[in-house]
Order: sequence, then C-alpha cells, then structure tokens
Amino acid sequence: MDADVTDSAGTPPEPEDPAGTEQPPPATGTTNCAKNPKNAKNSKSAKSAKNTAAAEDAGAAAAGGTASDTGPAPETGESAGPAPETEADTASASDPGPAEDTGPVEDPERSEDTAPGPELATGNGTAADDTASVTEDAKSRRHWLRWTALGVSVVVLAAAGTGWWFYRKLDGNIQTDTTAAHELDKYEHDRPAAVVHDAQNLLLIGSDSRAGNNSAYGRDDGGSQRSDTTILLHLAADRRSATAVSLPRDLMADIPACGRPDGSSTKAQFAQFNSAFEIGGAACTIRTVEKMTGVRIDHHVVVDFSGFKDMVDAVDGVEVCLKEPVDDRQAHLKLPAGRQTLRGEQALGFVRSRHGFGDGSDTQRMDRQQQFLGSLMKKVQSNGVLLNPARLYPVLDAATKSLTTDPGLNTLGDLYDLVRSMRDIPTENIHFLTVPRQPYVYDGNRDELVQPDADRLFKQVRDDQPIKVAAAADVEKAKEGTKKGDGQDDKPDDPDPSSSPSAPPVYSGTDAASGMCG
Repeated sequence: MDADVTDSAGTPPEPEDPAGTEQPPPATGTTNCAKNPKNAKNSKSAKSAKNTAAAEDAGAAAAGGTASDTGPAPETGESAGPAPETEADTASASDPGPAEDTGPVEDPERSEDTAPGPELATGNGTAADDTASVTEDAKSRRHWLRWTALGVSVVVLAAAGTGWWFYRKLDGNIQTDTTAAHELDKYEHDRPAAVVHDAQNLLLIGSDSRAGNNSAYGRDDGGSQRSDTTILLHLAADRRSATAVSLPRDLMADIPACGRPDGSSTKAQFAQFNSAFEIGGAACTIRTVEKMTGVRIDHHVVVDFSGFKDMVDAVDGVEVCLKEPVDDRQAHLKLPAGRQTLRGEQALGFVRSRHGFGDGSDTQRMDRQQQFLGSLMKKVQSNGVLLNPARLYPVLDAATKSLTTDPGLNTLGDLYDLVRSMRDIPTENIHFLTVPRQPYVYDGNRDELVQPDADRLFKQVRDDQPIKVAAAADVEKAKEGTKKGDGQDDKPDDPDPSSSPSAPPVYSGTDAASGMCG
C-alpha cells in the first residue's frame, strides 16, 4: 500500500519540481526586485501563496495517511515521492498575484506625495530639468551681453571724449594768418595760375623773430622779423616725390609793392629777399616768390625757433656727423667732432650757425639745413611716427604750437591730410636743393640767380616734372668732364648729353635717404 512519506516529526517534505520540468521565464521587469518596489511586493505575495498551498497539501497528505486503510489516497499523492506541481502552482509561479485579500496594499509609487519613481526621473523629469537649465543659461547669457554692451559703450565714449579733447587741443594751437589771406585776395589778378591739378606748392618760412619765447636768440626790435629760412616745397600730383627748394635770404630779388600792417603800402623795390617778410609779412614774401618763380603758392606755413626745437625733441633728436669740432657763440653752439645726436637747443644752433662752419657763408648754412631736414624726415618715417598716434601726438603738439598758417591749413584735419599725403613718399624721392645762384656782381655778400638754370628749375616745378639731384662734388665733376669732352671732341655729330633737350638737368643737392651720416 502506498503511504505518504513524512519525516520523523511527521512533517511532509517540500514539494519538488519534477525532473526535466522547465521553469517559466521570469516576468519582464522582475529581474531585480530592488529596482521596482511593486514587483518586490508581488514576489513576496506569490511566495506566501505557494507556501500556503504547500501546507494545505501536507495537511491533506497527513489526513490521507490516516485513512489509507479504508480507501484510496486522494489525488494529491498517489505515489511516494515529491508531489508534482499543480496547474495552480504553475500559474502562481508564472503570474504571481495576491494569494489572499490581506487588505489594501500601499503602493510605493504613490507615496511621498506621488513623487516620481525611477522611470519618471529618467524620462519626463530629465526633460523638465533640461528645459529649466536652458532657460537659466539664456537668462545668464542675456545678462552678460547687456553688461558687455554697456562696458564697450563706456570705453568707446571715453575714447571718443579723449580723442575729441586731443583734437581740440591741437586744433587750438594753430594760429591763422588772416591778414595774408586778405592781402593776397587784393592782388589776385597779379598772381600766377596753377598749371597741374592736384600738385601742391607750399612756402615754408622760418621766422627769426626775437619776440616772446625767442628773446633768448637776440634783441627784439619792436617785434620786427625777417625770414631766416625760406623753402619752396613742391608735392607731385601723384604724391610719389617731393622737392624742397631753398631760397637764400641774401638773394637779391624784385619785391613788389606790399601793404604794411599799419595800413600803408611800400613801393616796389629791388632788395634783399628776406626783407620782404619784414616789410609785409607772409603775403609780401609769397608775392615775391611768385614773381620770381612763376609758381602759384597754394599754402604757407610760418615756423618759429621754439617750434623747431620742440619738433626735434619730439622725435628724440637727430643724428649728425661732424668732421671738425664747432664753437659758435652767436648760435649758442659748441660741439665735438664725430657722430652725435642733437636735440632742441643744439639742433637749432646747428641749422642757424654761420661762423662755426667752413667759410661762414649762407650757402653752406643752407646746405647744412637741407641735410638736417633730410635726416629729420628719415627718422620720422623710419620710426613710424606718422602711423603711430602715441608718437605722432608729441610731434603734432610741438608743431602746432609754433605754426601760423593760411586759412586753408588752419585745422588739424587739414594738416593731417597734408602729412598723410606725404607718408608714402620714398625717402630717396624727397629732394633738397638750393636754387642756382652765385655771388651778386655788385656785392659779394649777396647772391643773385644763375640764368638760365634757375628759370629751368622753376619751370620743372610749375609743370610737375621730376627733378634730379646729386652731391655737389659729383655735379662739379660731371661739369668738368663735359667741358673736357667738348674740348677734345669737336665732332658735330657727338652732342653734349648735358645740353640735350631730352636730358634732364642734375642739380646740386641731397635726398632724405642719404642723411648726414650716410
């Protein structure tokens, strides 16, 4: 007789799965109960139901063992060994659900005021956080842009205000010679016409007035002044060359009738050139130059001693080379021989001195002035002063403090346009020369023009033609060679190249590229 097997304590064994029975796969999402509290709760309920069913089976088995003598065993255990799982057990394992109604079960997902569970946190919750973050970033960016724009505006306004202050200061330094403009208007019908459009001719006048800050250089005779230096500056129409022609102050010239500052007028006279400035100021000097050269003067600039010194100091001095030491008390100049850099007072004495160099002639002084101005131009361009506002301002400040100009150049904008038009001129194309002259036949201490050389030079300036210069020694050597060639070869078919109409003349002078020390 088959009997249910129990252990010694009468407890039936745990039912086992039949060999080879495949366990149902776990439900999706129940692999890790800790990740889903609801699945963990359902798993516990399934296990409790399974244990209850096993206990009922064990009780039934015990009852069947007691009544085994009277009838067949119940369906739950006809053979010894582990009881097979019923369909209910299989269903219970595959779809665990509540085994019994034990009351309402708290849903963890709806606790804590329905706080979002892990699935919500990784889904909709992240999108909400990202949206809030983007909004916050946008607000921060707009805030930063507002402050940046405000800061830039403040800087721009400050820079504009500073620039305007500098402009007004420099512009206010310039003095305007309205008297000369009115005087020139009166004699407009006598003035020559401009020949080449866009070419410009400026007359630069160095005043030797001893008034004001210049009193240290001599006695002031009631404010009288003469032009210590006069230069006709021609700017080519294409602004690829510039020519500065020095006019000797001791040159004998025809001076027209000019108006005086007191309203009276002078008679036309043949006198020393620089007396024109004393008689009738810049207007009389301009009319004298126009009568002499036939060149229309577009603008004029008067520079005094102090202004020249300040401009040299603004570029940290100019280098010169002296073969011999110099000692000229009248020019307040004492220099050793050799290479050296001259500043302010020394530079002024260097260009004014006559008795400390060579034979003391005005001709040598003009040559020295041209060399010094060439070195000054070279230094200005090589150091990039014209393109560097920080370095250009001191030069402009020094220059404008000592300038008196016509109304066409009396603003900083006008002067800047003029200087800017010259900044691209190569230094080798900036020429300095003195008008061809010789000692005056009636007074060796005065000069007169050499003709037709002087008129030929003036025509080249009027017509904006290129002008060639060379060192004085080279020009003299070329002339001597030409004379020897003419004496040795009298063939008519071998013309002198220097006298050929197609050969441009070469004048004694220098250029800004050479400098005083080579």
